[in-house]
Amino acid sequence: MSQSIAYFRVSTTEQSIESQRQALGGPFDQEFSDVGVSGTVPAADRPGFAELLAYIRKGDVLHVAAVDRLGRDALDVQATVRALINKGVAIEVLGLGGIGAGAGELILAVLAQVADMERKRIVDRTTAGRETAKRLLAETGSTQHGATSLGRPKVADAAAVRQWRQENKASIAQTAERFGISTASVKRYCAL
Repeated sequence: MSQSIAYFRVSTTEQSIESQRQALGGPFDQEFSDVGVSGTVPAADRPGFAELLAYIRKGDVLHVAAVDRLGRDALDVQATVRALINKGVAIEVLGLGGIGAGAGELILAVLAQVADMERKRIVDRTTAGRETAKRLLAETGSTQHGATSLGRPKVADAAAVRQWRQENKASIAQTAERFGISTASVKRYCAL
């Protein structure tokens, strides 16, 4: 008996798969997801997708919200889709419909290439922004957004945090609460 299976992926842990789940509708017999996993990671190397590959069978239908949820590397997306099609799995992409052998693979190849190109553009824009910030910081003392340093801003004096924690034999959580900073900041300051 064929099953309806959904796959969701978001690149950061701050993002949620819920919008993809709502867009696809459902219900699904099984759902797999990768949260906080970049589309540049090959599909088979993502924990959720690897589990999906081990689970999915001939006759099943895989639903995804967009081609870029399968990945941002055109060659990997094409190889993944071809492997699923060869396994007898039908692939449904929201707004695109079924992807099958032949014309469907051609359409998918173009869309996967667009996703790959967009990933490269994001990297280029980020790099250009970082270079602009460095240049402006050297020239004017602040970045294009008014920051006076690159990287994470210091929210407390690292030496004072370390000293207070050591003197009071405080936990990371207690130190974070005392200074009104995150536990990650305490860990970073105390590792210096």
